[in-house]
Amino acid sequence: MRALTVNGVAIDDTFAEAFDMRATALVITAPTARWAAQAAATMTGFATSVIGCGCEAALERMMSPQETLDGRPGARVLMFAVSTSELQRQLQNRVGQCVLTSPGSACYAGLEAGEDKLKLGAAIRFFGDGWQIAKRLGSRRYWRVPVMDGEFVCESTAYLTKSAVGGGNLIVMGASAAKTLAATEAAVDAMHGVGDVIMPFPGGIARSGSKVGSKYKGASASTNDPYCPTLKGAVQSALGPEIASALEIVIDGLTSDAVGAAMRAGLAAIVELGPERGALRVGAGNYGGKLGRHHYHLKDLLP
Repeated sequence: MRALTVNGVAIDDTFAEAFDMRATALVITAPTARWAAQAAATMTGFATSVIGCGCEAALERMMSPQETLDGRPGARVLMFAVSTSELQRQLQNRVGQCVLTSPGSACYAGLEAGEDKLKLGAAIRFFGDGWQIAKRLGSRRYWRVPVMDGEFVCESTAYLTKSAVGGGNLIVMGASAAKTLAATEAAVDAMHGVGDVIMPFPGGIARSGSKVGSKYKGASASTNDPYCPTLKGAVQSALGPEIASALEIVIDGLTSDAVGAAMRAGLAAIVELGPERGALRVGAGNYGGKLGRHHYHLKDLLP
């Protein structure tokens, strides 16, 4: 594969292929930032991939009391799914089990507009067993559900966007596991500075990049063997002899522009770190343009 070299890092002449998704955003508040972050972390657990988790979700950013509706510390969470019905199911289950249960929590819509609405408090309110109370403030409607530490306040509905994009990605390759991880961590840190995106895998990083299909019946995805360094002699490898490790960053965004901006920020961080401390090469995963209509060419995202 042809590659450009920037600051000693080879950039493959390829593109990341991403696809349309449905998404929503929530703002979770609590008495302290610690408990807002805890509720967000619990809610977004087991949400790395729609392949096995039903949705992809993560903390986008923490929010100051000046940014939230109730003047308390908050956490903004983004959630992505392949259909409106699945997004509704995941939203209801995760808020009901993970936010309602978290001490002092409240939950609000994190998007100000969208193409459709999802039930939020309107679905959770039944936990109040008839004691729940509706309250309208301006154009926004809330439910107050009695719980043992007071009340759970939850906005009645959340907006849904159908313009979200899932599957933007970078594949980071290096001479050692430590250097590859350092470069990938630098990229993820840079991406966290871009709004409206999440990297849903642990710490934003996936060691188990996958390909579509498997030799085993019923498995929709399997290990991306061309990028597995231990299989260089057994498969048609995409790795040269100098590459000992590869890691993937998957990016989901509320818009295509947000995904592109995150990839650009990640590439810049990898290039700045250079090959001595980080990556030797950066690539991206695609399926020949057959899976998704959003294509992010690495050469167009270079700093």
